[in-house]
Amino acid sequence: MSTPLATGNRALNHVVTQFFGNVARAYDTAALQQVVYRPPQNQVVAELRSAGSRRIADIGCGTGILTSRIERELHPEIVYGIDASPGMLAQAKARSATVQWRHAAAEHLPLADGELDAVVSTSAFHFFDHPAALREFQRVLVPGGITAIATMHPSAPTARPIQRLTRSPLFPAHAPSPRETRKLLQDAGFEVLDQRKIDRPLPSWLIPDVITIGRRT
Repeated sequence: MSTPLATGNRALNHVVTQFFGNVARAYDTAALQQVVYRPPQNQVVAELRSAGSRRIADIGCGTGILTSRIERELHPEIVYGIDASPGMLAQAKARSATVQWRHAAAEHLPLADGELDAVVSTSAFHFFDHPAALREFQRVLVPGGITAIATMHPSAPTARPIQRLTRSPLFPAHAPSPRETRKLLQDAGFEVLDQRKIDRPLPSWLIPDVITIGRRT
């Protein structure tokens, strides 16, 4: 028998998947990408390059802009783009035949234990069941593997619609605070290496997001 929490997670996944399937095309507009999504992606690419990661997964990859950029700029051995939205993945698959695209939720990654050197997620973590997703991140990483997670501060004006969508007893996902993100990573078995603000062309109060880097212990 399904528990209320499991039922809530499935309902949330359905709402999010349907929503992003409908907005996949708008997501790719140049202005939206440049202002909202590219700054944290720049940070993630820099972290992967610094770590020398060769086996990478982008969780909540959307239309695959970051995933295909990782493949193009870093030339890893393998890179996975994983998303729960078929509509997003349909766009992503047109970007690269080299990336391994997978339709799956962050809480149930279709990857083997210790398969990866790095797991990244940008502008998507607020839609996950955080403890369940981080347990999966930890499972698929080798010891010493890194995770880089870009999250929007819950006080941001742009985060409020997300909070209204995801805050309820049945929907545990939400935009976590930086302190909350650190604790979530530590509770999941990660050592937090760094946490910093993401530089943007917009005022920091409008999208005050941070990137948190963790290492699997």
